[in-house]
Amino acid sequence: MNVVPDTSVVVDGRVSDKVEDGEFADAVVYVPEAVVSELEAQANSGREIGWRGLEELQRLADLADEGRIEVNYVGRRPNDDEIRRASAGEIDAIIRDVAGEYDATFVTSDIVQSEVAKAKGLDVQYLEPHDDEVGDLEIEHYFDEGTMSVHLKAGVRPMAKRGSVGEVRYEAIGDEELDDEVLREYVGEIRNAADASDEGFTELSEPGMTIVQFRNYRIAIAEPPFSDGLEITAVRPMVKTDIEDYNHADELKERLLDQQRGVLVAGAPGAGKSTLGQAVAEFLSGSGYSVKTMEKPRDLQVGDEITQYTELDGQMEKTADALLMVRPDYTIYDEVRKTRDFRTFADMRLAGVGMVGVVHATRAIDALQRLVGRVELGMIPQVVDTVAYVKAGDIETVYDVSTEVKVPHGLMEEDLARPVIVVSDFDTGKPAFEIYTFNRQVVTVPLGDEDEEGDTGVNRIAKQEIEREVRSVARGHVQVELQGSNRAVVYVEDDDISYVIGKGGGRIDQIEDRLGISIDVRTLDERPDHLKQGGGSGGSGRSAGGNEQAGEPVTPEITGRHIIVPLDGYAGETVEVRAGGEYLFTATVSRSGEVQVSRGSAIAEEMEQAIDRKKPITVVRS
Repeated sequence: MNVVPDTSVVVDGRVSDKVEDGEFADAVVYVPEAVVSELEAQANSGREIGWRGLEELQRLADLADEGRIEVNYVGRRPNDDEIRRASAGEIDAIIRDVAGEYDATFVTSDIVQSEVAKAKGLDVQYLEPHDDEVGDLEIEHYFDEGTMSVHLKAGVRPMAKRGSVGEVRYEAIGDEELDDEVLREYVGEIRNAADASDEGFTELSEPGMTIVQFRNYRIAIAEPPFSDGLEITAVRPMVKTDIEDYNHADELKERLLDQQRGVLVAGAPGAGKSTLGQAVAEFLSGSGYSVKTMEKPRDLQVGDEITQYTELDGQMEKTADALLMVRPDYTIYDEVRKTRDFRTFADMRLAGVGMVGVVHATRAIDALQRLVGRVELGMIPQVVDTVAYVKAGDIETVYDVSTEVKVPHGLMEEDLARPVIVVSDFDTGKPAFEIYTFNRQVVTVPLGDEDEEGDTGVNRIAKQEIEREVRSVARGHVQVELQGSNRAVVYVEDDDISYVIGKGGGRIDQIEDRLGISIDVRTLDERPDHLKQGGGSGGSGRSAGGNEQAGEPVTPEITGRHIIVPLDGYAGETVEVRAGGEYLFTATVSRSGEVQVSRGSAIAEEMEQAIDRKKPITVVRS
């Protein structure tokens, strides 16, 4: 009798069992090299199933030495491409080919492998897999009722986050430092539990990082070279809430049931965003809606009636395509972080699916601003109409998001009417923010927000834009003072007066038309005393010798059409660019982390002169 075992029966020790009971007596066992390759890979990654399989191969060798069977290692080892595609059945196909080549009985505990082999015309013996009972993991003993997460690292005392949602403490939970050998035992146990139990699975397996979901624990295992040492982080949900437990529950339920909505659940890490997402999912499911989730990793604690999806072939976009075929009423997207996530969220929402996205944000408005630049501005209210901000485990703020065609708050001219995203406080119904395009850039203006000098948000933005426009044609210092909602005075150097105004007033008329603001141009000597002392627009023409920080040095790149100022880490921020400590201009940094100045403009010429003169170019946050 010729026998070819696959990996599943070798791991379970079924071949030697069959020899011992006489069924495979005097058999010729052909062990595929592809099986050996899989067992080596599993053993090298610390998986007990790999070691169990290698022990079975040793038992078969001992039986061969006793003359009870013959063992031959045959076939070829899989190449790198086949290993990468192992989940698609590439290695299984190599093992089946060996059974066909040697006209052998193919023995497996894998039902899919069994059915495929039968379809290929092979003689198949299917053995029911062993049902190994998995008990508690050792790391579970570190948890008590108030523990949210446990953090174990070699050479460090065991640590844990404990407390209630919003009041979590990170503290030591043991006196002795952990050694690497103990952690390795924990890792082996965790991986084996994920492989052997129906209650667990491996969510992510990459060199240096493994994420396992076992029962209600999400366990991350980090190893060198990805991390500087072996570390295990196990997270467990502390509470499972009902939507009735939250502030604004009635209003939120009414909105969700009124029509399919686009909702962002925002908050800082540990605030309870995902817990609210779980409560919303179960409320909707209990209200007669078809609900799915999109998660990586899958750790929302929801009922069996809610199917949890993760990345399909490593891409949430493919998961979204699959879900559109399923047509859920609502999808909970946990978490929306990267540009691809926001665009996938928007695509599903615009396709008519109700969406609830979990987003990291330190303020409620920040969650909405993360859509700017990722979704066309006018489409934002169609993608997100509600923002719920979570703090310390409860809903602190709910915003309603809508679009109006109007003159933005604080501006007066009728020809300034434009589409405006109005963000209103759900409790009071009063607008809290407006988002719109002002002079070719998107601005978010807080309404009623005043600084120490009484400047409203729109005034500050208007000053910046006026200064930006005038600086594009002026060669010296510029200072701006607003004198009402639609009038400003701009102070420039004597030599710049005629240049800024232009022939017949043409140049300043163009600036006024673009901004919708009447501008009076005067010399810096005509400034009132409070501007000379540092008031007004915030100090165009300031130098490093004043009260300002020196700034961060940057090295501009000069191309054929632009001067590019690289500003990694400043994306979306407003900065001042200076040369030798002297103010040059104010700009908003692009999402790619740079500012571009068109060559030929007055600013570009001044910057090039400064670079030629070896003046240091620096930036400070405005």
